[in-house]
Amino acid sequence: MSMLKEIGAVTALNVRSVPQRAAMSVASIVAVALAITVLLFFLALGNGLRQTVAGSGSDDVAVALREGSNAELNSVVTRDQLNVLTSGPGVAKDAAGRPIVSGELLVIVDGVKRSAGTKANMPFRGIGAEGIKLRPGAKIVEGRMFRPGTNEIVVGRGLLREFAGFEYGKAIRLRGTDWQVVGVFEAPGTVFESELWADVAVTQSLFNRPNVFQTMRVKLTSPAELAAFKAWAKTDPRVNQLEVLSERAYFARQASQSAGQFTGIAWALGITMAIGALAGALNTMYASVAARSTEIATLRIIGFSGFAAFVGTMVEALALCALGGLLGVLLAFAAFNGRTTSTLGSGFTQLVFKFDVSPPIVLSAIVMAMVIGVLGGVLPGVRAARQRPLLELAAQ
Repeated sequence: MSMLKEIGAVTALNVRSVPQRAAMSVASIVAVALAITVLLFFLALGNGLRQTVAGSGSDDVAVALREGSNAELNSVVTRDQLNVLTSGPGVAKDAAGRPIVSGELLVIVDGVKRSAGTKANMPFRGIGAEGIKLRPGAKIVEGRMFRPGTNEIVVGRGLLREFAGFEYGKAIRLRGTDWQVVGVFEAPGTVFESELWADVAVTQSLFNRPNVFQTMRVKLTSPAELAAFKAWAKTDPRVNQLEVLSERAYFARQASQSAGQFTGIAWALGITMAIGALAGALNTMYASVAARSTEIATLRIIGFSGFAAFVGTMVEALALCALGGLLGVLLAFAAFNGRTTSTLGSGFTQLVFKFDVSPPIVLSAIVMAMVIGVLGGVLPGVRAARQRPLLELAAQ
């Protein structure tokens, strides 16, 4: 008999005997499924956060902030520096010949999360008159834009989904000041949807930050102008204390800092739970070999090789773990893929985004399930291959 036929016969025998160990087999499948679901939860969390942050920037918008600042809250840009930056090379202008720039100030205010009813930090951004033009994906979908010089704010749709009390038309009190919500804006798939926007001059005054900005956004005529703009800023002593980079590069850096911790947590917890699932798989497969000792001995006497017994056991272990992996992926898609959540971003404020169970992380989870199967099947497979036919039959 060929080796393939031997392996097929042993595998079929293993499959037919699974109902005899139904409880242990189901327990192994569930253990693997839980490990995969936990892994996918944190990987999808980190992936969704990374996609939202990294996808927020534009290549033709330059961001200037204080050199060495990892986030806007740590940065300071003066009004004089802002005025100098408007005169740099490659700065785009509107129809009236004015540079399309926005000096911005980010402060933290309190909000109440809808899901838990607890307070959390929210980003309140003061932007210039051209601020919305620098965010081409943003548009007002309800109400209107705030009027400069007034206590009016517009609210991101994502923030509105997660926080209560900021609905269109409402008057709210923040940091001892009354504000009127006059509009709701969308900026799909970006961090901007997690923000409140108001006039930067009013924000500076009411939050006691006179003549101070944290970032300066500059619209360039094309992405190719960024290199010349950066070189000019580096050599001008009035602004060479500032770091200039594309908005896309800025958010990519923020994404790596924000999402990296979730990836680390995902693998730490996933591997911990995988060890538990591996113990269950080992118990199941050792029980399988013990229950089939007579059948294995009979097959060995009539000429089946030990290798066929080994492979048959490995196939059973891989099949159980593959079922567990598939169940874990299905649970992940059903439970949280595409769901909106919020977490603390790099600016110590809540960032609203969606879980993203993407194909690459699904592949990572399936690979982990298969690794559990290999490790859970190899030692029981070796025991099956080393069965001594005559002694096993005599024991019966």
